[in-house]
Amino acid sequence: MLSESSSFLKGVMLGSIFCALITMLGHIRIGHGNRMHHHEHHHLQAPNKEDILKISEDEHMELSKSFRVYCIILVKPKDVSLWAAVKETWTKHCDKAEFFSSENVKVFESINMETNDMWLMMRKAYKYAFDKYRDQYNWFFLARPTTFAIIENLKYFLLKKDPSQPFYLGHTIKSGDLEYVGVEGGIVLSIESMKRLNSLLNIPEKCPEQGGMIWKIPEDKQLAVCLKYAGVFAENAEDADGKDVFNTKSVGLFIKEAMTNHPNQVVEGCCSDMAVTFNGLTPNQMHVMMYGVYRLRAFGHIFNDALVFLPPNGSDND
Repeated sequence: MLSESSSFLKGVMLGSIFCALITMLGHIRIGHGNRMHHHEHHHLQAPNKEDILKISEDEHMELSKSFRVYCIILVKPKDVSLWAAVKETWTKHCDKAEFFSSENVKVFESINMETNDMWLMMRKAYKYAFDKYRDQYNWFFLARPTTFAIIENLKYFLLKKDPSQPFYLGHTIKSGDLEYVGVEGGIVLSIESMKRLNSLLNIPEKCPEQGGMIWKIPEDKQLAVCLKYAGVFAENAEDADGKDVFNTKSVGLFIKEAMTNHPNQVVEGCCSDMAVTFNGLTPNQMHVMMYGVYRLRAFGHIFNDALVFLPPNGSDND
């Protein structure tokens, strides 16, 4: 009996040591890229509106045509109602939007990734987009179907950003030594970052298909690990006042929080005027957002933006 108890205790101790060792190795694996590049985190801001007013009419027209955004939406069959709402609302404002699904869905047109694993879906979607559209689009925006995006504000934010530089933008999150862009708020990659990422997709040592040995690493965190090996680092996108423009919550939740925390400054304490995304929306909320952002106008007021981004040819956007 004593011998059996002793063997059991030894087994427990050895198992604990093994798990601890694997955990350490996992952390080393994620943080390994830190020794490869030195990078000072940046908070990237939108361009100054006064500078935009100084741009000539010809430059306005050229800029409005030159910014081309390709939108990637990752979906699963259970998201069919959200899928429909996203298709009917904000994705019309992308220069091109395509849905990437975990399996074939007859109701909507999509590109079948043939996997339920979100990291594999993301990898395959990025590879597909780069292989097919690298000469047509200079910015790539990835989102979930719970996200509402204002693409014109995204283009405005990117106005002075050079897509030939390695940009990786959105709402940044800190996890130990790793800083990554949370997929809930949407992820933006420049064509240069797409190029670097795709050069690593076939190198398992730097960008493995499976993110961890015991536990599963979320797809947005795994993307950051791969990009670090390519010298591409997460950047937090903010407006001129330092407010986030990629948001991981809905407008309603932000207003509720502002009413509690800043009851005398609900609007100022809520969100940026140049917000690009909100997350956690229902299909009905998507349509309400579409109405408020693109359709509602106050009679007698003339809106004259300094720069207008023209919709793509054949688009039925609002």
